[in-house]
Amino acid sequence: MDLSIKNTTREQRKEIVKTALALSITGSDMPTDEALKIMKEYVDGISEIEEVQKKIIAMYKEGGDV
Repeated sequence: MDLSIKNTTREQRKEIVKTALALSITGSDMPTDEALKIMKEYVDGISEIEEVQKKIIAMYKEGGDV
C-alpha cells in the first residue's frame, strides 16, 4: 500500500496516524507533544511517512521521550 502524500488524502493520513497511535499506546504511555507534532507533519502533507519514522526513531535513539 502506497502511503505517500501524493497518493493519500489528508483524511486518509489522519486515519493512518490515528491507527498507528492506537497501536503504539497499547500498554504504553501516550507519545510526547514533540512526537505528535512530527506525526502531524505527515497528516498535513509536509513530511512523507518514511521521514516521520526516521525522525521518531532518531528522537528515541537520542534519549528523547517518544
